[in-house]
Amino acid sequence: MPPYAYNPPDVPLQILHHDGAILIVDKPAGLLSVPGKDPGKEDCLIERLRGPFPEVLLVHRLDCDTSGVMVFALTKAAQAHLGQQFEKRQTKKIYLARLWGLLEPKEGQVDLPLCVDWPNRPRQHVNHENGKPAITDWRVQRHDGKTTRVRLMPLTGRSHQLRVHMLSLGHPILGDPIYATGEALDYPRMMLHAESLRLRHPETGKSQTFNAPVPF
Repeated sequence: MPPYAYNPPDVPLQILHHDGAILIVDKPAGLLSVPGKDPGKEDCLIERLRGPFPEVLLVHRLDCDTSGVMVFALTKAAQAHLGQQFEKRQTKKIYLARLWGLLEPKEGQVDLPLCVDWPNRPRQHVNHENGKPAITDWRVQRHDGKTTRVRLMPLTGRSHQLRVHMLSLGHPILGDPIYATGEALDYPRMMLHAESLRLRHPETGKSQTFNAPVPF
C-alpha cells in the first residue's frame, strides 16, 4: 500500500437540506468527516460546515474516501435523537459501489463479524472470535465488463464494513486504497457512495429520505 497523502478536494459544499434541527450534506470523496489525529488533517467536512453553520454537531461518519449523504445536527436535542436512531439501527442507508469482478448471484447477504486488524491499522478484518456482528445485504445492478455495479444495504455500522465484506466475497471495491490491489486499485477514487439515507426527523417524527446523486 503506498504512503497515504491527505489532499482534500477544494470543492464547494453541497447542502442537500437544512432546517432548524438537521443539516444534510453530500460529502465529497477524499475529505475527512472530522479532523484526523495527525498534523495536516485539520481540514474536514465538519470544519468547513462551521462557517455557515457554527452550531453544527456530529452524528455519524463516512470514510474519507467515501462520498455521499451525511446528516449533521443543529441542536443538542436533534443530535441525541439522531444518535439513538443510528444506535438502534432505525435509519436505512443505501450505498452504490463498483466492484472488481463479476459478483453473482444477483443478491445476497454477508454476515461476518469484524474488528480492527491491530498490527495493520486502520485495516479491519473478519474475526469470528473477537469481531462484532456485521451484516450487509447486496443487490447487483449490472455487470460492466470486468466489474459489477451493486447496491449495498448495511444492517450494522462497523468501520470499513462494506469494504471488508465485499473483499470477503472476492470482489473489492474499485479504487479502495486499503483493500484493493492490482487492476482493482487503478481508479481515480474509491467507488463507494452513500446514495440515500432514511431517518425520522428529530422534531416532527416524520420519516424522510435524502438522496445524493451517484458521481460515477
